[in-house]
Amino acid sequence: MELSPIDKLINDISKLPGLGRRSAQRIALFLLKNKDKNLLPLIESLNLSFEKIVNCKNCGNIDTQNPCNICTNSSRDKSTICVVEDVSDLWTFEKVGIYKGLYFVLGGSLSAIQGIGTDEIKLQNFLDRIERNNTKEIILALSTTMEGQTTSFVIADKLEKFNNLNVTRL
Repeated sequence: MELSPIDKLINDISKLPGLGRRSAQRIALFLLKNKDKNLLPLIESLNLSFEKIVNCKNCGNIDTQNPCNICTNSSRDKSTICVVEDVSDLWTFEKVGIYKGLYFVLGGSLSAIQGIGTDEIKLQNFLDRIERNNTKEIILALSTTMEGQTTSFVIADKLEKFNNLNVTRL
């Protein structure tokens, strides 16, 4: 049975993180009450985001250019890479404004239960990047969950083959 457009909208909104069916219904009703004022600008924004926002080939950040503004910024310390699980973690570091090096966004942490292995977190891309660049320090800024700590351990183990590389954990 095919869903009505309203039910499809509610279902699609409810797939967003932190939103259940009741919240999705309220949002859908809000958007539909005044389509020209509420729904159309959102559609345009989503289309623009789909067309213009890309993942950085170097670090995994999202931006409108590839490589991203952080990777191309000449004032950043290119010898230091901070490894984070998600783009939201990168944004947090940038908001604080203390760290002035580069990043690598894993896109998650290792999890046998969820089937997330080293291929899914782009570990080989990270190791290749270290080999290509003159990296002197890696900062592992991963979560304190079991998955985050396991990921930190696996990354630190893989980094042992690099001479003169300082590995720090937050």
